[in-house]
Amino acid sequence: MLDAVVVGAGPNGLTAAVELARRGFSVALFEARDTVGGGARTEELTLPGFRHDPCSAAHPLGINSPAFRALPLERYGLEWLHAELPMAHPFPDGSAAVLSRSVAETAASFGPRDAGAYRRLVEPFLPRWDTLARDFMSLPLTALPRDPVTLARFGLAGLPPSTWLARRFRDEPAKTLFAGLVAHVMSPLNGLATGAIGLVFALAAHARGWPVARGGSQAISDALAAYLRDLGGSVHTDYEVKRLDDLPPARAYVFDTSPTALARIAGFGSHYARFRYGAAAFKVDYALDGPVPWTAPEARVAGTVQIGADSAEIGAALRAASREGRAPERPFLITVQPGVADPTRAPAGRQVFWAYGHVPNGWTGDLTDAIERQLERFAPGFRDRVLARAIAGPAELAARNANYVGGDIATGAATGLQLLLRPRLSLFPYSTPHPAVFICSSATPPGPGVHGMSGHNAAKAVWRRLREQG
Repeated sequence: MLDAVVVGAGPNGLTAAVELARRGFSVALFEARDTVGGGARTEELTLPGFRHDPCSAAHPLGINSPAFRALPLERYGLEWLHAELPMAHPFPDGSAAVLSRSVAETAASFGPRDAGAYRRLVEPFLPRWDTLARDFMSLPLTALPRDPVTLARFGLAGLPPSTWLARRFRDEPAKTLFAGLVAHVMSPLNGLATGAIGLVFALAAHARGWPVARGGSQAISDALAAYLRDLGGSVHTDYEVKRLDDLPPARAYVFDTSPTALARIAGFGSHYARFRYGAAAFKVDYALDGPVPWTAPEARVAGTVQIGADSAEIGAALRAASREGRAPERPFLITVQPGVADPTRAPAGRQVFWAYGHVPNGWTGDLTDAIERQLERFAPGFRDRVLARAIAGPAELAARNANYVGGDIATGAATGLQLLLRPRLSLFPYSTPHPAVFICSSATPPGPGVHGMSGHNAAKAVWRRLREQG
């Protein structure tokens, strides 16, 4: 009998399997798709030689993840590559605010009236960032905080809505860039703890940047899988699990799946009936014949570019998708241009590029034209650079990754208490009604992103149970 079986080979499932195997437990991993990866895959979606990341491409939480940093992933081929700027937020007049590795450079891009306010916001946390990240990403308490005072200070700043935190700023560049940071988890700006989301992304940039993985996000997943095999674990792809009886006998079962799928497979009935899925993404991957023709020079050297004219436009786009049930006319866009840091992603002189906007869960329309109108506002002539497109609305995203229910790439709405206490209101979020069954997907804390911490935290709960059994 195996000690543990893990279902789902996304970053969290892979990390959970690795953490258990590192502690001497026998582990087998089962994945329904033909390759590991989940939200960290790389494929030729458009034209031969153009390597796209179907979901996540830039990884601020990956390079800063306490789980990943404790593993020898570089020995298995993972190499982080950095653009000159982690992120830029251009404006219609050709100027831009930036998120730089340097706090001073970032603050200066906001203008003199907000530079000091930004420095006062982030500088107290940076010297303690590694400990803060570990404490924050271990909530609810899977380990005692190493620095409870800093964690409490962070909570005071981050638990209120981001709109409260934005009151520290007087001018639009700082407000707009920060609103864009919050929008990465598709949460309305006035939600609980949204200030913490923006702060985490900003601090991550200053600490270690927002890199891409050389060759594509698949490199993260492949490194985790290779390490797991070296530890004695087994990986089985093309293996769809429809019920627990489809799996070999084990002392524990760990699911990197949506709560909906887990309830169906394990027969939990309505246990997760109150779990809510949030707004969806509408994503377009592009093969381009050259760089994106951004008007703002800063955007040309940034790995990630946020698109929204001002904080009001961003807020309206989020409300439309999350609360009003309609697609925004001017969507807020997150775009990534991996070739700025990694020219191996496309043939010489060409570029891969992706952009996504937010739409209602399960939306069936086509946002492509609205996305490209937005891009043309900040990069005139963009459409002339397009060689090919791969379009993925909510249905296509859910078909590629079953965890993205209705196209929700966060595997659950990151709003209200569900941002902090997911998938249920419980201090033991990785446990389920069955004592031998656990959940470790992005539906559990600390939530969405390629960081493996949900898998790391769930693995702690599993190995404690296994040790109790002797």
